[in-house]
Amino acid sequence: MTPEILEKINKFTRREFTEEELYVFDLILCDNEIDRDCERFSDGALKKMSTLFIGKTGIFDHNAAAANQNARIFDTELITDNSRTSKSGEPYKYLKASAYMIRTDENKNLIAEIDGGIKKEVSISCSAAKRICSVCGRDRSREGCEHVKGKLYNGRMCHIILDDISDAYEWSFVAVPAQVNAGVTKKFRDEGNVKQSAAEYSDEDSELRREIRRLAFFRGGRSAAEAAEISARGMNTPQLRGLKKAYERIVGAKPAEIQLMTDSKRDCAEEYKI
Repeated sequence: MTPEILEKINKFTRREFTEEELYVFDLILCDNEIDRDCERFSDGALKKMSTLFIGKTGIFDHNAAAANQNARIFDTELITDNSRTSKSGEPYKYLKASAYMIRTDENKNLIAEIDGGIKKEVSISCSAAKRICSVCGRDRSREGCEHVKGKLYNGRMCHIILDDISDAYEWSFVAVPAQVNAGVTKKFRDEGNVKQSAAEYSDEDSELRREIRRLAFFRGGRSAAEAAEISARGMNTPQLRGLKKAYERIVGAKPAEIQLMTDSKRDCAEEYKI
């Protein structure tokens, strides 16, 4: 551990820590490869996240509880591997991060699991303002599109390009990888006794989550919207529909009425991507 690394870490601590007190490890947060959700990050998104993820905490399974915090990112690096090409035909790029933990009796088993390759895959949580169709270039966050994710058009698979990252929330140790090359993982959802990957779900899930965030915002502001986003993340389609109806009852207005908001509220909603 170099003095430069210690200096970067100690920017986040209340006192200066020594090398012996710290455990440092590297991880790959995400890349520009098309993942199992038929989505990929743009180069601009990766560059923006290289800044936004510095200082972000690491947790388990996206459970945003203070007691669940276990590590913190102190540095990032956007790397281009010109020897590889992504499925979209671009040079392969990935976002590497360096994180630290304080060595304690409580986390020594976790450190051993990281060293042993047991705790390995991670998933990130962030907000993307643009969801661009790879076929027609339309932003599906703002307008419709007839193209279907995963379907071939002129020999190329339709996928969504995530761009204009507005915020990075956290990163988590999880179990099931989605971006296999990068080691980034997302959850599988269980509906009844049939397990499906996120790629098997339609855009209805994404639309339901946006509506839930929007309704929660009108109920309790930004903090309520962020809490609703976390709650909805692991839900299947029927559960999302039920949660949306519950929020509609709480807000006390029909969806069409919710859209008739003032310009100031619309600007605020777009700022927080709800």
